[in-house]
Amino acid sequence: MHNSMTFPTPLSTQLDPHQLRIDFPILQTTAQGGMPLVYLDNGASTQRPQMVLDSMNDCYSRYYSNVHRGIHSLSETSTHAFEQARQTLADFIHAASAKEVIFTAGTTAGINTVARSWGDQNLRSGDMIVLTMAEHHANIVPWQQLATRTGCELVFLPIDRQGHVDAEQMDLLWQRHAERIKLFAFTAVSNVLGTINPVQRWVQRAHQIDAIALVDAAQAAPHMTIDIQAWDADFVVFSGHKMCGPTGIGILYGREALLEAMPPFLGGGAMIRSVTTQGFTSADLPEKFEAGTPPIVEAIGLATAANYLSQVGLPAIHAHEQQLTQLAHELLTQIPGLRLLGPEEPTEKGGIVSFVIAGLHPHDISQWLDMDGIAVRAGHHCAMPLHQSLEISASTRASFYLYNTAEEIEKLATGVQRLQTKVTGGGRRRRSAT
Repeated sequence: MHNSMTFPTPLSTQLDPHQLRIDFPILQTTAQGGMPLVYLDNGASTQRPQMVLDSMNDCYSRYYSNVHRGIHSLSETSTHAFEQARQTLADFIHAASAKEVIFTAGTTAGINTVARSWGDQNLRSGDMIVLTMAEHHANIVPWQQLATRTGCELVFLPIDRQGHVDAEQMDLLWQRHAERIKLFAFTAVSNVLGTINPVQRWVQRAHQIDAIALVDAAQAAPHMTIDIQAWDADFVVFSGHKMCGPTGIGILYGREALLEAMPPFLGGGAMIRSVTTQGFTSADLPEKFEAGTPPIVEAIGLATAANYLSQVGLPAIHAHEQQLTQLAHELLTQIPGLRLLGPEEPTEKGGIVSFVIAGLHPHDISQWLDMDGIAVRAGHHCAMPLHQSLEISASTRASFYLYNTAEEIEKLATGVQRLQTKVTGGGRRRRSAT
């Protein structure tokens, strides 16, 4: 292959991304230099539709006030909207009760809450936490901190070159350490490899040995239907900014019985029933874990985002992203020296395509694409152990969402090919990521 690329027949889709793009003001803008904006960094953070922006502005403009303790009508209106947002999110994930839905600052804050509250209370020296090698730092570091505090042990399940956990290794670990394993914490979808993990089966494996299961759904909740009750997970966490919502807010779902037994993590206003000079009594769920003024406007914006995704249809979003992933695979594999990371079969992945190119550093690739208005992510993606296991220091990641088009995937592939041709054709050799 030289300067030409074979483009397959356009794929059919259940939704029209060109029509959906109209809902997103930022997608009507141009990138640096006046180039059309091709936003392929959705794994890091997505864009927001106008209805989310409007709902937040409406709260600030018409009825904003602090919630729960006010007697005046403005506070009551704001409280109703805030708690209705909680119910919307409970319905979005099919939770049995809105009391099981805790508003946090995001996925990271949710995992830290579980580590500090459930972990400190239940884990001791000799106990074991099982993770996979594909975890985000947010699902590693809090457990490492917990291990330092309690003396428990962390074990990482290895993954193969396809991004799959070795089932034999898992079976062996379960057989040898069934009594020691107290927690299995894993990602539903890898933020680097895109691998879709068998959540329901893994939760069942944890429960077979009376272990707790925590699911990092940061890369799942925005892209596919989540049924908490079908998963049967004990804890599930995800972030608003990755699903068309605002930053600074996320969801910690916890099984009600577990949350009731856990001590509150943060102390202050709102999370108390009473306070004396001798001590305090914590409030009921969910306020027990929501110290201080909560993210009121952000919760309302997140609920609007959840409604928007439900209206578009999460099955349609997932199908669309897999079609884009298939197209990206077909085009990028035509480029000499390019190696895709993770599953070779697009149907085993979410809308994430990460790759390395011999002789080119991911930072250089990202900067080159940026000149064409194409936004991708370069680096270790907060997954350094995963990259180390793959024997690379960094990768380039393109991640897709409901508003991305086949034309944008073609622009991505063409841009990468142009850079590869430039380098192999006598251009300056770049830093190697491998």
